[in-house]
Amino acid sequence: MLKGIPKIISPELLKILMEMGHGDELVIGDGNFPAASCARRLVRADGHGVPELLDAILKLFPLDPYVPAPVGLMAVVPGDTVQPVIWEEYRRIVERYDPKAAEPEFIERFAFYERAKQAYAIVATGEAALYANIILKKGVVVES
Repeated sequence: MLKGIPKIISPELLKILMEMGHGDELVIGDGNFPAASCARRLVRADGHGVPELLDAILKLFPLDPYVPAPVGLMAVVPGDTVQPVIWEEYRRIVERYDPKAAEPEFIERFAFYERAKQAYAIVATGEAALYANIILKKGVVVES
């Protein structure tokens, strides 16, 4: 264990976060997301939900300030009646770390899958909420 690293961040996930560079993307997938078939690098976090992982990751992970939306969510499929309440929780978490990034981009389902296939890594969670998938684009760390 290390000081200051949230316990939910596994050694494998910490390594991935450290390896990622500016512009690389990380997908945090819900329990229904086809993570294994999409991932170039897969990190399992099956016993955890997306909100607690998102909060822990954003303590360490700068979001890209040079793009309009460094956070992407899978859009609800037209005709589906689901209203993802988890999105508001994501917005609050993101706003805590980067208020400018609180408004996400909504990505059509199959476009989301294609973007996930290009992501640096995918974290597979046990999140049960529908449409709980999220993409984070890494920014730079600026030492002051």
